[in-house]
Amino acid sequence: MIKKPFLSGNISPNCPNAWEKLKSHHSELSKKSIVELFLSEKDREKSLSLSWEDFFIDFSKNKINSTTIDLLLDLAKELDLRESIDALFSGKKINETENRSVLHTALRSEIKDTLLVDGENIISNIQENKKRMFSLAKKIINEDWRGFSDKPIKTIVNVGIGGSNLGPVFVNEALKFYKNDINIRFISNIEGDHLFEVLKSLDPESTIFIIASKTFTTQETIINAKTIKDWFLQKGSIKSLERHFIAVTSSIEKAKAFEIADENIFHIADWTGGRFSLWGPVGLSICISIGPNNFERLLNGAYSMDKHFRNSEFKNNIPVILALISIWYNNFWGADSEAVIPYSQYLKNFPSYLQQASMESNGKNINRDGEKVSYQTGNIIWGSTGTNAQHAFFQLLHQGTKLIPIDFIGFVKSLHAKENQQDKLISNLFGQAEALMLGKNKSQVIKELEKKGLSKKEIFKLAPFKIFDGNRPSNTIMIKELTPYNLGALIALYEHKIFVQGIVWNIFSFDQWGVELGKELANKIYDDISKNTFKDYDSSTKQLIKFYLRTKKN
Repeated sequence: MIKKPFLSGNISPNCPNAWEKLKSHHSELSKKSIVELFLSEKDREKSLSLSWEDFFIDFSKNKINSTTIDLLLDLAKELDLRESIDALFSGKKINETENRSVLHTALRSEIKDTLLVDGENIISNIQENKKRMFSLAKKIINEDWRGFSDKPIKTIVNVGIGGSNLGPVFVNEALKFYKNDINIRFISNIEGDHLFEVLKSLDPESTIFIIASKTFTTQETIINAKTIKDWFLQKGSIKSLERHFIAVTSSIEKAKAFEIADENIFHIADWTGGRFSLWGPVGLSICISIGPNNFERLLNGAYSMDKHFRNSEFKNNIPVILALISIWYNNFWGADSEAVIPYSQYLKNFPSYLQQASMESNGKNINRDGEKVSYQTGNIIWGSTGTNAQHAFFQLLHQGTKLIPIDFIGFVKSLHAKENQQDKLISNLFGQAEALMLGKNKSQVIKELEKKGLSKKEIFKLAPFKIFDGNRPSNTIMIKELTPYNLGALIALYEHKIFVQGIVWNIFSFDQWGVELGKELANKIYDDISKNTFKDYDSSTKQLIKFYLRTKKN
């Protein structure tokens, strides 16, 4: 169990001494711009940056100085963050509301490792599961696994939602450069139109469906799976299901009841949370798409970041530093959201992936003692790829009224060795980060307009619209190249950042009770829609149900 760092009955992050010092420090620092901080600190860019393997992180373009970092690190120490990190990796049941360990990190462990959970070394089971995944992937890639009519498998369809979908969707797209010829498709939404748009392009004789649901009761996934099964049986037999259906679940018996063959069922342990599950059997579609060797490299990269997070001093610890800077903006500057802007089209799904990882984890208003919090938790995560984002919402980032810290992510080398285009791409990244910080003042704008020959009257009218306040913060994460290894490290970096934030906010990051109520009410409404009956709904919902039923008949 993670040690609760606050006194019962007085639960608030502003109790620690470091928190109070940070409040005073914020008041003092808010009078200075980032540019002024650069002018007052020699070698600021060096002291506020970190290197690790192929990663270089520059966090100097922030509303911080060395004192800020020292105070944030004092906060981490005061909250016994090191003890909490040890609890995470040692398998203690830190997911207290579900009485579970949180061990997605174990899925990328090495065979030499030992980790006891309830007296059992789980590493051996993890390695055995991975061996089965790799064996299956090789059979499909080598065309040794064939469909019921002896056609080789050409398409894998991952059927899942939430963490059983977002992780595989993101990583398959991110590592498209490394993929083989097998087509990977995804079905997630319960919407029938979405489902049949995918099905109509498939050949059941050369397609495998991976049904990924931890409980094997997830409404969207199981309804879709039943529809897919009925569709498949129009051509195939019950016997042929074993060549075309695979289950990834913790509910073995439910998968068997669905008529999935025993050897096609991959087990998810209860200590694997859905949004952190791509490292195990939920990542089967990834393993098939990029091959076992590249999947192993993905795991190895995450494992290396795990070691960095677990063993590095906090002042040199990338996830810790980025988490603390995020808390600095959320809780002291009132920043509600963070933008993640990867300058790689391969990473176009990264912001969506992080939305679930972060917002489902830390979107909590109850602390670890079951009391309402009196401070902000959780960040709204959003973003898109550069340079597309520049032509979409950067107007708000540059001249809007909101403070939105940004993570820029770029790669030094392009995978297709187009150096000129990569130079232009990364120049945009660097230019946007600099422009957000520097801005453009009135005198600069006037000089520019004078050079264009505008009259004083025209300049007076136009100048206010061309002024950029600047002083907008960002981190820049530069990585040598987009490899499976480096992608694994990048994902693990953000996982650990989320964990640190949850510890500081004194909340449980690894449950998600907030998604349950809507599901319960949806089931109740579906039952009434099916029977054309009404229960005790609010007047608005009752009106909507009546409209739906009435319009459906016409």
